[in-house]
Parts: sequence; C-alpha cells; structure tokens
Amino acid sequence: MTDTPAPPRPHVSILYCTRCNWLLRAAWMAQELLSTFGEDLGSVTLVPGSGGHFEISVDGDVVWERKRDGGFPGPRELKQRVRDVIAPERDMGHIDRKP
Repeated sequence: MTDTPAPPRPHVSILYCTRCNWLLRAAWMAQELLSTFGEDLGSVTLVPGSGGHFEISVDGDVVWERKRDGGFPGPRELKQRVRDVIAPERDMGHIDRKP
C-alpha cells in the first residue's frame, strides 16, 4: 500500500512597498492569514518592492491590489477573498456574517 501524496497547498505572496514603509501592514496581513488558514496554506511570503505597490496573490492570481481595489483590505475582506480561492465551500463563521 502506498501513501497518496497530499495535493499541493496554496502559496500566498504579499508584495509591499518598502519606500512607503508598508512592511508592518504586510506582516499583519500575513499573520491574519496564517492564524485563520493555518495548515491549509503552503506558505505566506512577504515580497519587498517599491513604487507604491501592495498586492496579495494566491498561487499567482491577484486577490487584492491597492490601486485597483481602492486602498488596503481589512482582515475580513482579505480572508474572504483568500477563502474564495482556496476553499470556496468553507464557512468562515462570524467573518461571513453581514456587519
């Protein structure tokens, strides 16, 4: 009997502008995702950049882009967008309730 390898887990990358001092914001977003999704994620990577960029991707697909989406996501919105990509059937409990 052979063990079936587990499917690859999604990888999240957070590109942030170092010149804008957005490292703490990027790290906070990474912490929120790791706290919520734990072992469902393969990694969360912080990617230093410049030019006012703040972009969050799951396996290369952009789920949030600061200029396109009008600022920074709150934890609720970010978690919902990541969930919609990695596990759309997952119930997020209180996060999914209307404010």
